[in-house]
Amino acid sequence: MNLYTLLQAKKEAGTPVRVGLIGTGKFSTMYLAQVRKVPGIHLVGVADLSRERALQAFARTSWPAESIAAKTLEEAAKYGTTCILQDSMELIKSPVVDILIEATGNPEIGIYHAMNCFANKKHIIMVNVEADVVAGPLLAAKAKEAGVVYSLAYGDQPAEICEMVDWARASGFEVVAAGKGTKYLPAYHKSTPDTIWNYYGLTKEQAEKGGMNPKMFNSFLDGTKSAIEMAAVSNATGLQCDPDGLKFPPCGADDLPKILKPKSEGGQLHHSGQVEVISSVERDGRPVYRDLRWGVYVVIKGDSQYMMNCYKEYGMLTDDSGQYICLYRPYHMIGLELGISVASIGVRNEPTGCPKAFHSDVVATAKRDLAAGETLDGEGGYTVYGKLMRASNSLRLGGVPLGLCSNVKLIKPVKEGAPVCWSDIEYDSTNYAIKVRKEMEALYAYTV
Repeated sequence: MNLYTLLQAKKEAGTPVRVGLIGTGKFSTMYLAQVRKVPGIHLVGVADLSRERALQAFARTSWPAESIAAKTLEEAAKYGTTCILQDSMELIKSPVVDILIEATGNPEIGIYHAMNCFANKKHIIMVNVEADVVAGPLLAAKAKEAGVVYSLAYGDQPAEICEMVDWARASGFEVVAAGKGTKYLPAYHKSTPDTIWNYYGLTKEQAEKGGMNPKMFNSFLDGTKSAIEMAAVSNATGLQCDPDGLKFPPCGADDLPKILKPKSEGGQLHHSGQVEVISSVERDGRPVYRDLRWGVYVVIKGDSQYMMNCYKEYGMLTDDSGQYICLYRPYHMIGLELGISVASIGVRNEPTGCPKAFHSDVVATAKRDLAAGETLDGEGGYTVYGKLMRASNSLRLGGVPLGLCSNVKLIKPVKEGAPVCWSDIEYDSTNYAIKVRKEMEALYAYTV
């Protein structure tokens, strides 16, 4: 609650937090819309393989041309402007950059950037949740060894869920469940880029006109993004998933304390202390009343009659027993809120969510019967979706993380609904991201 005051002090002292941004997609563009309004923050440089794409992002967010005219990072740091680059390593190695924001969305590249940030003593904010779920627990450990901060990105749902869990625990509450909302039906797991727009109520032509990427939107619908985000929350908070993965129970905001409690207490959870995603539609397709499709929540439990009396006295919505209550936020604002992560690291040296152990994984799972010789096409594609799984189970069966399943050839058939295992695919053991992933698997092998 003191970040703004601390940032103003940085401005007055002439020692702004110096930021480098890698990737200028939607999340980053939203951050560009806000960063110039925040005191004590200086966006020194932006790196994107396409300079034109970066320029378009600045134009969309009304940056004056003179503010992005710096030829070098040193010039930008000296005059308070911003330099556009194509080489991300220039940002990572630069002595005038303190914090890197990794927003490429590519897990292999994200892992490479993170490891190089640690080698160059740079803090990193991992917008790239896909990279975090492939190797985040190891990356966080490497960051600690290097004396820098590795952080989830505020504005994205995982960091905001972590904040709610931290608030609850610091207040003395037992966290029963935490998660987010989405639109879900079981049939969505089989969705492909060819079927996606029907589920969104759009024609292919309308989607193309709007510049909408079918694979990206499909990854949100087929369950992959939900699995990725809940794995990030699980690894950062220690909350475990159901042994069979996400259940996506239909649930509105008013019913959270009734449904998101253990089955032994009349709810639908496998256990207390669980990550779960709730659906905004009933299984027959009817909309859920007061759905939480864009929001996040935490369910907590009282352990005494006195606490239950307090809940009642202050008008809190409980379950029938009076023990369980919830807090929720109906929306998250994505890159518009990313400045909270930058400020938290820049003035407090604290992450906004960080993996602490390897509790959960996202394993590639066949959307249909797959034949030997087929090529997997990764997140949001035609062949596999990501299923949330306890890390111990993933390690035991040798599951391949969804983030490393792009352009990978199968050497064995995989049945619909079955996980893809390392023994099922042809892979290059010298690949940098795979080597990092294998190092993490070896580190956490004791969990099996």
